[in-house]
Amino acid sequence: MITLFDKRWFQTLVFFILVFLLILLISATNFIFDPVFKYVGAVAIPFIGAGILYYLTKPLMDFFMRYKINRSFSILLVFVVLILVGFIIVMYIVPIAQRQFVNLVNNIPKMVNWAQDLITYWQDNQTLIPEEVDKAINNFTENLQTYIENVLEYLFGFIGQLISFIFAIFLVPFFLFFMLKDGDKLVPFVTKIFSKKKAANIRTLLGKIDTVLTSFIQGQLIVSFCVGLLLFIGYLIIDLDYSLTLAIFGMVMNVIPFIGPFLSVIPALIVGAFQDPMMIVWVALVMIIAQQIESNFISPNIMGRVLALHPLTVITVILAAGSIAGFIGILFAVPFYAIVKTIIVHFYDTYADSKKDKDDALI
Repeated sequence: MITLFDKRWFQTLVFFILVFLLILLISATNFIFDPVFKYVGAVAIPFIGAGILYYLTKPLMDFFMRYKINRSFSILLVFVVLILVGFIIVMYIVPIAQRQFVNLVNNIPKMVNWAQDLITYWQDNQTLIPEEVDKAINNFTENLQTYIENVLEYLFGFIGQLISFIFAIFLVPFFLFFMLKDGDKLVPFVTKIFSKKKAANIRTLLGKIDTVLTSFIQGQLIVSFCVGLLLFIGYLIIDLDYSLTLAIFGMVMNVIPFIGPFLSVIPALIVGAFQDPMMIVWVALVMIIAQQIESNFISPNIMGRVLALHPLTVITVILAAGSIAGFIGILFAVPFYAIVKTIIVHFYDTYADSKKDKDDALI
């Protein structure tokens, strides 16, 4: 006689209830797990950094292995390439970007005064402005300095996070070495405790997650680099001040899907307006050309359509992650959501298959 406990849907329900209760128990006794969370938080940054480098260098590692080069020597070659790239960035790019950034920060008070004078002049020469609009403009003008200070505070907060990240980076080479050395042993280690059919199912799931991460990390970073390069060339052509700093900012912001390109153009438009009002048109033109090249030629060939995420979903996830975890949350929101979606879809498909064959179930 088949009981309720033999039903696949009931077993799945019990599994998720137990997981929920475990999470609830951990949250209720967080004082016990607080040291563990702090340790995980300290390890998370170098682990994630190493993971990003792992996926970026995996094609290079595969290239060396394809030519029958010893794995240890291949890892050494990968590290040599990374050191050379890092040396070029530190010696030739960082000093220029740092100098431009300092000059830009020093000129912010002048830009604020210029914006206030411009708004005041515009108000004095307009007679048909509704009273509500006039009040809103006055309020914006009076609080413009505060807005700028808030933006700078957020920016310097991000720089503080970046400095903490840089300190954690020193652990990245150790994590990366073992990922490159033993990364192919992870799947057999995870699946060895399961039956043959369940192990195959789990390998399929891990393969899907690997595809998602590869697509996002390799694709998004390569696309962002290309966009940053296009912006830098465009800014040089139109002779925009702080061209390298603004192009690097655009490259970093472009890592954020959909929202990033719009955020990246704001500082360039402000700097362009301060330099020459006509420069606004040229900056906008450079951004439009760069985005058209990216969306029509670069992204389709590099990223493809593996993630298959709706723009509205991405924007919602990014906004939610930003409110919870700040800039770091924004950066990792999309890949995290894509992984969760992949797992849920796979569990659903597995559950549907388990109705036909109980051995297909993951749980």
